[in-house]
Amino acid sequence: MRKLNEFIWETHGIHAGTEQDHVKHGIDRLEDIIDKAIEAGNPSITFIIHSPRLTNFRYIAERETNVKFIRGNKSYLNYPKRISNLRKKYEGQINIKYGVELEWMGPGLGLQWSRSKIFQAEDADYVIGSVHFAPEGLPYDGSKEEAEELLKLRGSLEAYWDGYFNEMIQMIESFGDMIQIIGHIDLPKLNVDMPEALINFETSSHPLANKFRTLLELIADRNLSLDVNMAGKFKGVGVYPTQNILRRANALQIPVCVGTDTHHVKYYGLNYKESLEYIQEAGYESYVSYSKLIPENRTIYDDHELKVKYTVLNKGIELLNQRLKESERRIIPDFSFGGSFLEFVDLYKNSTGMGDYNAIRIRKWGKSITVTSEMPKDSKNIVNGLFSEHLDKPGVISSLFNTLASEGINVETARLKSNKDGTATAFLSIDADNGNVKSAIDFIKGTDVGLFKELTYQENAVLPNYYNEGVYLLEMDGVRLNLALGQKVILTKHHNAPGVLLILLSALASRNINIIDLRLGKRNDVGYSAIAVNGDSNIINGLLSKLGEQYYEANLIEFHSF
Repeated sequence: MRKLNEFIWETHGIHAGTEQDHVKHGIDRLEDIIDKAIEAGNPSITFIIHSPRLTNFRYIAERETNVKFIRGNKSYLNYPKRISNLRKKYEGQINIKYGVELEWMGPGLGLQWSRSKIFQAEDADYVIGSVHFAPEGLPYDGSKEEAEELLKLRGSLEAYWDGYFNEMIQMIESFGDMIQIIGHIDLPKLNVDMPEALINFETSSHPLANKFRTLLELIADRNLSLDVNMAGKFKGVGVYPTQNILRRANALQIPVCVGTDTHHVKYYGLNYKESLEYIQEAGYESYVSYSKLIPENRTIYDDHELKVKYTVLNKGIELLNQRLKESERRIIPDFSFGGSFLEFVDLYKNSTGMGDYNAIRIRKWGKSITVTSEMPKDSKNIVNGLFSEHLDKPGVISSLFNTLASEGINVETARLKSNKDGTATAFLSIDADNGNVKSAIDFIKGTDVGLFKELTYQENAVLPNYYNEGVYLLEMDGVRLNLALGQKVILTKHHNAPGVLLILLSALASRNINIIDLRLGKRNDVGYSAIAVNGDSNIINGLLSKLGEQYYEANLIEFHSF
């Protein structure tokens, strides 16, 4: 039997660091929990904070202390900055994520309130949508007395659950664009029984069973994930959700997130392995976590090679999603797997195979990305081009392209590598010698004295590749690029003509952004570039927004997955 991981990348993680809230809710110091996670050797830790609630939605303890804004604005508004500071403090030691648990409080003021709280949750990695309160102002997860009061108001156990599912559906329909995950879908079982129609919802003809089936289908259609939450087990009512719900979710291809939903440092790490055993029982072999709202696939198994393959898959998903508008990112992509990745064909329904082609192709909205962990093979292509050995500093590559463009010379492909000694090597292949290459070389040598150690035009040369081990972007929309992925990569799709790429390179040089690697490709009159860079992300994004209409697409890709 395959060994399961001992660790999970939580989504519904630990509620902590809510400072001086009047009713205490996860007030342990964030640093204490991070130190405990590092001591345990965990690669990541996840914090969760509730969005503040309206005054009418309070638990008994909150009403008795006259608390108006539990987990109030001060704590909530300070959270993003505190997380950002902690990421800097613990950089290189652990990956710190944080999410928001967004409270559903109805389609009126509650909806506007929640939407405002999303804007205040700067840089959250994901948002969980949860229903804790009925419109009557009574909580589903409060005291037994509150549950009995709501049960009496609604008249029956079926009506109690029916109201909860109505609110879940209303939440998804009203702010499904604001959330990635549905929290504890069968929460009411904490205080009331599950009716027979819900226990056997797969086969029951009862209206409640049909409504619940509709709810799960809505979650699937909206590409949302389902929270598998161990807090119910800790509270003695079993994991949220039950196994039959989870099996139905798997059949509907609903991804699951896992979490402990703990509120005290002493419970950190509790039930990690048990959560993976639980989803495995329902037929899942993987789950998702999120970074910057983008899903990351995680294997449940303690298998190093499989984890590497998932890393490649996640980088491809990040690459593709960051090329798209935010609204387009919600759609689950289509996958094709080949070579050593063919085992994923059995894990991802509706995926296709690519035979011996050792790569993963990820597609949606007419765009595709192909990635691999295998070092690309040398092409051995014979080309004409410009060989350069130069100082490894911003502006040098721009100078090359500038001079070639001034002579009407178009660069077809490019290869660049750092020599790790303050110099870099480049090879720029050109479509044809129009008679002006020698003039361009003489101009560069005359104007950029000291930048270039060597600069020569080579005919019938073997196109160098400069490959090293790593994760590679093989293709963008089927156009070959073969770029080793670094932390920051610029991808462009542009008009293929002399001087067009010079616009981008000049912009980067103007703000002292250094180019680490550069790969070019083309299809007909459309050019593609993949450029690994160092520099400030805000500055780069500002430059990319000003390139002009000859750039059909220009995106900075930043990798957050592990």
